[in-house]
Amino acid sequence: MADELVQIAEDSVRGSFFLISGTAASTVIMAISSIMVARLLGPELYGQYTLALVAPSLLFLFTDLGISQGIIKFTASLRAKGETNRIAKIVKYALLLKASVGIAIFIINYTLAGWFATVLLQRPDLAFYIQIASISVVFQVIFSTVTSAFVGYDKAEYHAITSNIQAIAKTIVSIALVIAGFSVAGALLGYVAGYMIAAVAGGIMLFSMMRNKPNTEKDAYLAGDLKNLMLYGAPLFLSFVLTGFIPLYQNVVLAMFTTDSDVGNYKAAANFATLITVLAIPISTALLPAFSKIDLSTRNTVKKFFRLANKYTTMVILPVTTFIIVFSNEIVQVIYGSTYQTAPLFLAVHSILYFLVGLGYLTLASFYNGLGETKTTLKMSLIVVLLIVILSPLLVMNWGVLGLIIAFLIANGAGNAYGSYAARVNHEIEFDNRSILKIYIVSLLSGVLPLSLLHFSSLPMLLNVLVGALLCFFVFATLTPLAGIINHSELEIAIRVIQRIKPLALITNPLLKYERRILNLHKYNQKPTP
Repeated sequence: MADELVQIAEDSVRGSFFLISGTAASTVIMAISSIMVARLLGPELYGQYTLALVAPSLLFLFTDLGISQGIIKFTASLRAKGETNRIAKIVKYALLLKASVGIAIFIINYTLAGWFATVLLQRPDLAFYIQIASISVVFQVIFSTVTSAFVGYDKAEYHAITSNIQAIAKTIVSIALVIAGFSVAGALLGYVAGYMIAAVAGGIMLFSMMRNKPNTEKDAYLAGDLKNLMLYGAPLFLSFVLTGFIPLYQNVVLAMFTTDSDVGNYKAAANFATLITVLAIPISTALLPAFSKIDLSTRNTVKKFFRLANKYTTMVILPVTTFIIVFSNEIVQVIYGSTYQTAPLFLAVHSILYFLVGLGYLTLASFYNGLGETKTTLKMSLIVVLLIVILSPLLVMNWGVLGLIIAFLIANGAGNAYGSYAARVNHEIEFDNRSILKIYIVSLLSGVLPLSLLHFSSLPMLLNVLVGALLCFFVFATLTPLAGIINHSELEIAIRVIQRIKPLALITNPLLKYERRILNLHKYNQKPTP
């Protein structure tokens, strides 16, 4: 592998590690916060807290304008070209632009709080709470901009720190104010405080980092950069809005054709399925700056890195997906109890979405966005949304919630197929089909074999899940080198890359040594006897 690819791979692995670890930590903290606030407030007041956040959350979708991903793309590409003098002003003016939009959305939200409470939520008494929650929009905008700049600068650890500051601050302030007697208002002020404290802390870190960078950007160039940023972001903004429309539309369709029990089972399944995104979103986010650094004129480098990124993303996501599908019944019973009878089926079918990963599901969007072809990303989103709009009512009428999930899978499969086709035609992208097929087979075996063993055991359900997870990991780690998914040279490159990331090396060194030992034994056993 060329030195350029090794460096890009190292940056990508490093970014993915810190984004995944940071996301996982903040998710756990936020989950604890939500549970404690819910217990302190009780069902009725916690419901008011949840509803007060609906309008700000919806309006926040309109604040990004696609600029966050634009910051990642242009920061990474300019750094790769050595044109770091242009970055500081782009980030500053992008931040000012997004903050201005955020302030405008805040004013709209604050002014129309009464209308949202009365017309949208049918609860006029929530107007004051909505006004409190609307303040968060401004700080969320700053938070998202700052963390995007960290990713573009290859400082994903700062992204992780800022995300955890937000989660910790929200937890401490919310719980303290609720205990002090401020009830729903206190919980909402804690929500606002989390983003405010994180935005300030992240902003200080970002501007301290940029302070030592030379800043010789001319206004003429700056105007062109901002224009390019807006042109780049516009298709992504439309994609975000369209994607944000999907859950709302699905809820309407479910309300029309299914029972409350069906909806509850589906939501329980969907909530757990989103845990896969703790791995998926950080990986795709880290791949965006990686693709942004590659020179389009070196088409061969683009092709090689895509094959590499898609293969290793598949190796991370597919075993986890297989485990969740195979153990869906046990997982749902442990988390939600036996009353959610159809949730295991919904969880298993919904998780099939991530079986598209080997076909580029998590890499194609980052690939196009990294190369600046955001219009292709928009076309993929349009295909997904149009098919969901058309298919969902038709399939839900006949098959209920399963019909909704099937429509979702078909739509995403079609969008992914278009993205894959365009990549092949326009960029001569090729998938490592042989390795990908082996990963699918090994992943399935890593789930089926442990389930078969545990079927005859009398362990408690929770232990079944935990032991099953360990067995799945062990089987996958053992079969991967035996199946030839990785070879000696790939493993040595992986070791070389990972050793430069000390926290990751501490965690993965035992696994890497195990993989090396299996490869050595396999190579020895394959030698012809004299």
